[in-house]
Amino acid sequence: MLTLRKSLAVLLLLLGACATAWAAAAAPAPYRNFKVTVYIPVQVVKRMAKDPAWMRWSWRTISSRLHVNKVFIESYRAGVCATGPELERVKKFFVRHGVAVAGGMAMLAPGGNGQFNTLDYALPQDRALAKRMSALTARHFNEFILDDLYFFNTKSLADIAAKGNLSWSAYRMRTMDEVSRNLILGPAKAANPKVKVIIKFPNFYPSFQEMGFDLKNEPKIFPEIWTGDETRYAPTTDQQLLPYESYEIFRYFENIAPGRDGGGWVDPIAMHYLDRYAEQLWDTILAKAPAINLFEYTNLLQTANPKNRAAWQYLPTTFNYFQMLRQCCGMPGAPGYKRPLLANVVAYALRKVDRVAGSLGQPVGLATYRPLDSSGEDFLPEMLGMIGIPIEMYPHWPHAKTVFLTEAAREDPHIVQEIAAHLRAGDHVIITSGLLRALQNHGFDQISAMRVTHSIVAPTRYVAGFGFGAGTYIGRSRPILFPLIHFFTNGAWAVVRGLDDQGGVPLLLMERYGKGELYVLDVPDEQNDFYSLPPRVLDALRGYLTQGMPVRLDGPAKVSLFEYANGTFVVESYRNHPVAVRITGGFAQMKNLTNGVVSGGNPVRTVLPFAQHPAGPRQYSYELRIEPHSFVAFRERS
Repeated sequence: MLTLRKSLAVLLLLLGACATAWAAAAAPAPYRNFKVTVYIPVQVVKRMAKDPAWMRWSWRTISSRLHVNKVFIESYRAGVCATGPELERVKKFFVRHGVAVAGGMAMLAPGGNGQFNTLDYALPQDRALAKRMSALTARHFNEFILDDLYFFNTKSLADIAAKGNLSWSAYRMRTMDEVSRNLILGPAKAANPKVKVIIKFPNFYPSFQEMGFDLKNEPKIFPEIWTGDETRYAPTTDQQLLPYESYEIFRYFENIAPGRDGGGWVDPIAMHYLDRYAEQLWDTILAKAPAINLFEYTNLLQTANPKNRAAWQYLPTTFNYFQMLRQCCGMPGAPGYKRPLLANVVAYALRKVDRVAGSLGQPVGLATYRPLDSSGEDFLPEMLGMIGIPIEMYPHWPHAKTVFLTEAAREDPHIVQEIAAHLRAGDHVIITSGLLRALQNHGFDQISAMRVTHSIVAPTRYVAGFGFGAGTYIGRSRPILFPLIHFFTNGAWAVVRGLDDQGGVPLLLMERYGKGELYVLDVPDEQNDFYSLPPRVLDALRGYLTQGMPVRLDGPAKVSLFEYANGTFVVESYRNHPVAVRITGGFAQMKNLTNGVVSGGNPVRTVLPFAQHPAGPRQYSYELRIEPHSFVAFRERS
């Protein structure tokens, strides 16, 4: 009997070991180049604590599809508070499953009728709530994150009295700096001296100052920041965010807090089609984010509906729905088929970008200076990114040969002097018509007599050329409204022009100052009209705006180029149909990092088709077909 018991015990141990090995083999592998975190809202936390069976089922469902490194367990949102025992119950569950844990808070007040209604930090009861929940969260976690609802939009009688003669932006930023120190960090550190508090900044950065977000001080107050990379589906959402922002906003915030931007934050809200969700995930990783957070836990349990993608569903796109099905779920009607979830979509999309992310170096682009807490020509850098101009945005004047400035640069009181110094040194500055309008009566006439007038011109035909009388026809469009810029003949030169029946408007002006060159980019009255410019007009603009960059893209709008300092680059199309583009650079071959194919280029004379400069080193061009809502990564080869 003893021998039989020992044999059964050994058999059970072997079976247990086999089961453990099978589970380990079946579990998704970690990603090589980034970590994945998931945010769990407080309502879900409370459900987990009350219903352990559902918690086990839901986690088994997600973790069998998607590798997750960490979960953020929320303690407060919109008047709903988790208790200490509830937080501990959920926290211990994930720790037992080998998942790192952190806390989270969303500082909303109850109500709002679907609109965000923040805590009112002029009211004692709301201040006490923030203080109490910060201490509670810190007692249970050594790290917690403030959801991006950590802003301040109330205008109560108490706020009006406290504001006094300050502007709303000044009052709110001052208040939130004080709240951060005294109501969040102070109580948290008192409860747990080891705690690290993270602030997550949202996607609407041009409006930050009006909502109390302070990009000058809050990244100094908090030891780590995270970035809201959610861009969703522009045509049907309030903010109409451009897809390129999922890349560019992380780059901007990384330059605000170098090495302290912990990751990007993405959700599937209003994605319209699955590829739009995947694009946000890819672009966050292409921006070199070290981690990506998925909001929120229960979204990952939703069915992945392949709606609204009929135009490209049978093409070999980067997000290939049918390939995903075969890999994760089987085909409908076949034995063992299981419905695909958004967790499967995330896992598949992240595997695609993980294959190339490790090969990409430090991102580079047109150096764009946007002062902190500024607004003006909002999201214009992202629009240029959508027409194939790589952008790298900085909160300070960048160390670069060419610097690009939008209207937001007017917030820098020394901007005219900085422009002049850069040009005198032999470098280039590109400013927009919006910035010219803002500066033309504030000292800019010491650099240039160009002025934005009150007139509007609607060109339908376009020419480009450098020099007296030169002009090459480069396409036509529907009428697009541009402000008319006045310049003195032979003082400045229109190198790209738009024409209507009665006259024309310069789209890009060039003037020399000191040893450098000043360019003025005329921005359409409606920024989205950049999408309607003919491809050859965009090619001409790109030629001037990307001078000195190693790679240039030619082709229509809604195709982006991401460049890196180690000779790699990525082309991504946000279009609904396949698109033909041309890549030009000083490399005789390039390797497709997605499929390993090496191709040779066709020699061309110069990067700039309408250049005033003589041809430089030999250039090579490559004709590419990019599938809808897809990206392809390349490495230059000499």
